[in-house]
Amino acid sequence: MADDADRLKIWVKGWIDSEDFKKILRVADYVGRSKGISYFRLSKNKVLSSGLSVDEILSILDDVGAEYDPEIEDVLNDYLRVSRGSAILSFDGERICVKFERYLGRLYDKLRDLLRYDSEDKVFYTLPYRYHELKTRLHDLGFNVEDLTGFRSDLPLNIDVVFTGKLRDYQEDAIKSWLRNDGRGVIALPTGSGKTVIGVASVTKVKQRTLVVAYTKEQLVQWKDAFLKFTNIPGYSIGLYYGKEKRIAPITLATYQTAYKHIAKLAPYFNYIIIDEVHHLPAEKFKHIAVSMPSKYRLGLSATPYREDGKHVVLFPLMGGIVYYKTPQELAEKGYLAKHRIITIKVPLLPAEKKRYEELKRKFRRLAGYVGFDAIVDAARRGDARAIQALRIHSEMRQIIQKSEAKLRRVEEIIRKELAEGSKIIVFAHYVDLAKTLADRVKAYLLTGEMDARERRRVLEEFKRCRSGVLVVTTVGDEGLDIPDANVGILVAGTGSRRQFIQRLGRLLRPGEGKEAKLYEVIAKGTAEEIQSRKRKKVNMQDFKDLTNIE
Repeated sequence: MADDADRLKIWVKGWIDSEDFKKILRVADYVGRSKGISYFRLSKNKVLSSGLSVDEILSILDDVGAEYDPEIEDVLNDYLRVSRGSAILSFDGERICVKFERYLGRLYDKLRDLLRYDSEDKVFYTLPYRYHELKTRLHDLGFNVEDLTGFRSDLPLNIDVVFTGKLRDYQEDAIKSWLRNDGRGVIALPTGSGKTVIGVASVTKVKQRTLVVAYTKEQLVQWKDAFLKFTNIPGYSIGLYYGKEKRIAPITLATYQTAYKHIAKLAPYFNYIIIDEVHHLPAEKFKHIAVSMPSKYRLGLSATPYREDGKHVVLFPLMGGIVYYKTPQELAEKGYLAKHRIITIKVPLLPAEKKRYEELKRKFRRLAGYVGFDAIVDAARRGDARAIQALRIHSEMRQIIQKSEAKLRRVEEIIRKELAEGSKIIVFAHYVDLAKTLADRVKAYLLTGEMDARERRRVLEEFKRCRSGVLVVTTVGDEGLDIPDANVGILVAGTGSRRQFIQRLGRLLRPGEGKEAKLYEVIAKGTAEEIQSRKRKKVNMQDFKDLTNIE
């Protein structure tokens, strides 16, 4: 082993220019020059004040062509580990606070992206979702971390949990991609492709205490059933945290609303969080769930995380990027989903409907001009009388389109034809009054958000038992509607949302022998519905590729 003097020695043969000379002086003192060699001595004070890591210091020395004893790396590690002092972490209920024993100086440059400074409380802080990243960074910089947060880096299930099902090839690939990304990220797969099974299988990989957040209570029941069916986890280790039943267990299932309200209580118990229907997460209050969880492992699941308002970008720092995606077409080609056709039927408005629609359209243009609709809404919020009147007219135009008698008659024709062929039909009416009208006219089952959970379950169970029939749904059918043998969908009213379109199509795609799903779009010809139809069908691979490139 070299003596201390040799371990600190640095030398450069030949001429050394002024820039390289300055680089070495950041971490060493100049000793002198002899026989064409410049000599330096590593300085402990300079190393500590430089804010550089061991690797960065060695890279500088290598870049300038310096030579040194190999044991200098041990010296640097000793300097940085022992002399940077402690970083004390605490949790104030909202933030992780960090207090340092020393002045950070240029070291703050290494932490600037992680820590902010509260000048009033005189403390550095970050948010809980960056807990693991913060501890790793502090350790790498040589700090002795004293963790008083109550959070833990490892929360094992303490169950030798195994997956007892069989994954499809794309499901296995999805989990592998997620694990390669350190157990963080969003998996985007169509409805009916088994995202819940992927989530359950991922728990058996990390074997950490897990919080699953889903949008509806019905989805929580589906998750519980999947854990019981596909793993050896006993029922008592699965807790529902919803309504009156709020039990924290190694696997805990909660709705968005409940998780948001109780996240401070839930956060310390879990090192893995699964967010189902993760496209809801960017909503301001729901975002608080992911921000407040210190969990290291994170999985988001969605048919398409793309949002028309652009807020999908919020997902990536909170959950990780898109780590895996497949479109309905890809899975249908492999036989995992039913083949499908999208049939667009354009129906002319009745003469009286057309006349009134065109009158309103002219009035709307006189009031609003050709500014974007969002700008009109903003102006109305500010009290602009013309904008307010324009919105009233726009609403009446929309009512004419949605409740067009011509459209309703065509929908009835399609239903009669498909029922004669033994089809099982879901009608997506979007709005409650339209859904009630349609259900009454075709004597169909009705499912709306106005109905209580027990009544919705009863309707769904009855419809599932039917060999052929019609179910009319509003937007409540966009989330967690599980009717495996439905083969026909009729889109009567909707929006230009690509995500909503994918979800509704997905309700029909569960495979069956010889099954071909059909989704009818019944739209009012010569109206804004034609534009919406084109917009919502622009769902392709590029949507997902663009998302994977967002940092």
